[in-house]
Amino acid sequence: MIIDAVARVKNAVVKIDVYKNVQGKLRAAGSGSGFIFSSDGFIFTNFHVVNGAEKIMVSLLNENEIEATLVGKDPDTDLAILKIYSEGYSVSKLGNADNLQIGQLVIAIGNPMGYQHTVTTGVISALGRTLRSQNGMLVDNVIQSDAALNPGNSGGPMITTDGEVVGVNTAIIQGAQGISFSVDINTAKEVANQLIKNGKVFKAYLGFQLQEVTINPKVKRHHHLANEKGLFVVNIEDDSPAAFSQVKAGDIITSFNNKTVETLHQLFKELTKKEILTMVDISLIRHTELLNVSIFPIQKAA
Repeated sequence: MIIDAVARVKNAVVKIDVYKNVQGKLRAAGSGSGFIFSSDGFIFTNFHVVNGAEKIMVSLLNENEIEATLVGKDPDTDLAILKIYSEGYSVSKLGNADNLQIGQLVIAIGNPMGYQHTVTTGVISALGRTLRSQNGMLVDNVIQSDAALNPGNSGGPMITTDGEVVGVNTAIIQGAQGISFSVDINTAKEVANQLIKNGKVFKAYLGFQLQEVTINPKVKRHHHLANEKGLFVVNIEDDSPAAFSQVKAGDIITSFNNKTVETLHQLFKELTKKEILTMVDISLIRHTELLNVSIFPIQKAA
């Protein structure tokens, strides 16, 4: 099962070597992983892998090394898109992260410590998490698993036993054992669409740290809610739109901009619309009460 899944994806996984100018000379400055997701040579990797690179080289499984072009990057989700002009690779199949379940077996493929095509397995420990990325930004819709990841795994695919990519491996928590994170592939697809089309990502900023939770059935019935799930407010960033709203930590957001929100991905999609930079209505559950409040999303400085 795992062997078959890896066989489906391995020719699409690449090693990425980054070079930076040091005293006027190009020098090796780290490596990571990536994977090809379109037949015209687009590659997912992490922003932190290629940030500041003067030259990016991509190695395919057949050991062909090709210089890549940086198409665009989004520090907020720690994603970057590269493009290569070459042949001799296969394309990974992107899955649907909405179908993932806690306890499901997942497989990470990458190049930790430069060892090409290392495979590790684990189970999904949590879904719908917000994670603080390496540049201090909050990344929504993160998959938490216990698949072993090392620094060179950054940017590689997290796949199911069917060989479908469901996440982009992004981070390990420093000092924590057996906790690793991947950006949900649905969010990654949205980011890729914007980067390929516009070279940058528009996403309005709220300042919530959120977690998807199931709504108490009694509360759901009492308020005639359409939601099975809502977004639990774990924390609120200082001086953010969230901090200036009436939303409090511990609230469960059930609708945003008059649309039901059950997943972080649904909220992310709303925040990628330019017209969202106005007063937006939020419905939330506080204890057992249903409240309506407003928030003013802002455009974050790039």
